[in-house]
Order: sequence, then structure tokens, then C-alpha cells
Amino acid sequence: MKLKTGLIALAAVGMIPMAAQGQTAATPAAPAAQEQAATPAATTGAPAGPNAAAANASATPAAGVDATGASAVAPGGALAAPAFDHAVPVKGVGMPDGRMGLQDQFTPVGREASAFHDNWLLALCAAMSLLVLVLLLWTMVKYRRSAHPTPSRTSHNTFVEVVWTLVPVLVLVAIAVPSIRLIRHQYSPPPADLTIKVIGNQWYWSYQYPDNGGFEIVSNMLKERGEVAAGARFRTDADGPRLLAVDERLVIPAGKVVKFIVTSNDVIHSFAMPAFWTKTDANPGILNETWVKVDKPGVYFGQCSELCGARHAFMPIAIEVVAPERFAQWVSTKGGTMPGATPAVAPADSTAATQVSPAAVTAPAPAAGAATAAPPTAPQSAAPGNTTPSVANRATDGSN
Repeated sequence: MKLKTGLIALAAVGMIPMAAQGQTAATPAAPAAQEQAATPAATTGAPAGPNAAAANASATPAAGVDATGASAVAPGGALAAPAFDHAVPVKGVGMPDGRMGLQDQFTPVGREASAFHDNWLLALCAAMSLLVLVLLLWTMVKYRRSAHPTPSRTSHNTFVEVVWTLVPVLVLVAIAVPSIRLIRHQYSPPPADLTIKVIGNQWYWSYQYPDNGGFEIVSNMLKERGEVAAGARFRTDADGPRLLAVDERLVIPAGKVVKFIVTSNDVIHSFAMPAFWTKTDANPGILNETWVKVDKPGVYFGQCSELCGARHAFMPIAIEVVAPERFAQWVSTKGGTMPGATPAVAPADSTAATQVSPAAVTAPAPAAGAATAAPPTAPQSAAPGNTTPSVANRATDGSN
């Protein structure tokens, strides 16, 4: 009997290390299994049970979600921007074409100024030049030496003195009246439908749209095919003329009053658009204003018109005028919004946790004979040093 009891005790002592080793191997797996089982219900708000598999399936990243769990959408929950087809410039419209004279004008102020220049100033200059030429020819023929060997001694001719004093005054008045009217129209703009901030830099332009969410675009000149590396974008005829085409055009709506606030980040530049009859200096620390209203959609080109440095000749300006509905489409491609419009929001991230309060989750009824569960407690705040956002925070606070 004693021998049997000793053998049993020896066997029990030998099994103790094996049991301890099995318990050690099983210990790390238990929390992981518990966490895996609890994660779908805790993070998605779905109760555990028969629907747990469906909850796990809904938490699987879908198309458009990368391996890290981040949705493939723009920051802030905006939908992916659709493509925008830019217009092709029309030769001779809004660009130099070798003509002698002004470009065709496409703004009310530009048409008024062009008519004043072509129909009045040029006619007045031609009439004055013709009058002076006739007087010179008449004097040369009438009072030549062979016809008048003895010169006239006439002096203090009252009629001549009145004429050469009064005629220049009338000419100045004839120029001043339409000039003042043009200046009044140019510097008394109607209420603006859209405001754009134009910033000159060495040597490129940047444009900000404060009325459409404050987004900004940077516009650089496009180089020729032989001037760029392989695979880089170069100028084509669809972009515009050489030295005037840009990679990002300034887009404005047709038929709307657009106010430009012009400034500079470094030296003095000049924002000039000949087809709009506008030219405004961009001075550092100063905000200058000008405005346009273009009714005809198209692409128009200008340049910096102030000597601003070594690459002054490579600061083109390209303005594309589009219909208002196409302007709204272009704004959406840049991540902006139209005034009064609600920004588009992407569908909720499938990996994001739904914020569910403890009271909103109905606990399952306890089984017969089971101990009554303790009442739910308020969620504990994170540790003071823990500032890493969880998946739920990333989905709601927009920080990522």
C-alpha cells in the first residue's frame, strides 16, 4: 500500500512542470482571443452572438480602403474630385496675333476703352496731325522766298492768338470728358459675385479663392518639349501659345463680377490682362483691387508687366472663363465649395468605429442560474500621457 501511494505521488510531481508549461503557453492567447471576440461588438456597436460574423464582415476594408484601414477619400471626408476638361484656346482670341492695335475686348470697361481709343482718340490725333500738316504745307508754299522776298512784319494778331489758345483747350476738354467717364466706370465696380486674391511671386503666380473654401492654386509657365525631362509635362497647342501657357489656369465664371485683390510676396509685379483692359501693380504689403466681368467663355492670356527680376518674361497669366455650372464643377475638383452649398461628404469609413453609448446597447438576458452581471460603468478616460487617436477618433475628428 505504501509503495502504491509513493508511485502516485511521484507521478503527480512529474506532471506539475508539464501543466505549468501548458498554462504558460495558453496565457497570451487568451487575452488575444478575448480581444478578437470583443472587438467587433465593442467597436461597431453590434451585439455579440449570431450576428457577430456579419459585424466582422462589415468591418473588413472594402474597395477604396488601403491596407492600413484609411479610406481612399480626400482629407476632411470629401469625395474624390472628378476630372475637369479645360477649354482649348482659340487663335486670335485673348492672345497676341500680330495685329497693329489693341486686342479684342471682352469686358464692358474694355469695350468702352477700346471704342474711346479707336473711335475718338485716334480720330482726334489724325485730325490734329492733318491740320498741322496742311498748315505747314500752306506756309511753305505761300511764304516761300521766291514768292515773298521781303518777309512780313505783322505782329500781335489777335485772331491767331485766340485760335491757338482756344483750340488746345477745346481739345483737352474733348479728351477729358470721356476719360473721366471711363475712369469712373473702371474704379466704381458693381457688387462682386466672386473675390479672388492674386499673389505675385518670383517668378510665378498664385491664386486664392476665399469665397469657395479658401483653396489656392499655383500657376507656372509650361516649358517646351525639349526643355523638360522625359515624362514631365510640356506645352502643347491645347495649352496656349509659347511663353503664355501655364499648368494651372485661373478659372472664373462667365457673366459674373469678379474682383481681384492683387498683392506680392517679394518684389513689384504687375497683373495685366490686355483682353480685359486691366493692369494692376502687385506691391508687397499693399492690396490693390481691380475687377472684370467677362460674358464670353474662352481662354485669355496675359503677362507680368513690371520688370521683376531675371525671369520676368516667364510669368504668364492664363484666365479661363467658363459657364457658372462648369465653374462650380471646377471648384469641386479643387476641393472647394460654392457659397451656400453643403460640401460633399464621403460614406463612413468601414473600419471606423461607431460611437455608441453604453446605455444604447441592450445587454442579452442572463442564462438561467447564471450570476447577475454588474451594472455598466461609465467609460474610463484615457491615460494622461496617451494622445494617440483611436480608429474612431480618426474617423470623426478629421485630423488625418
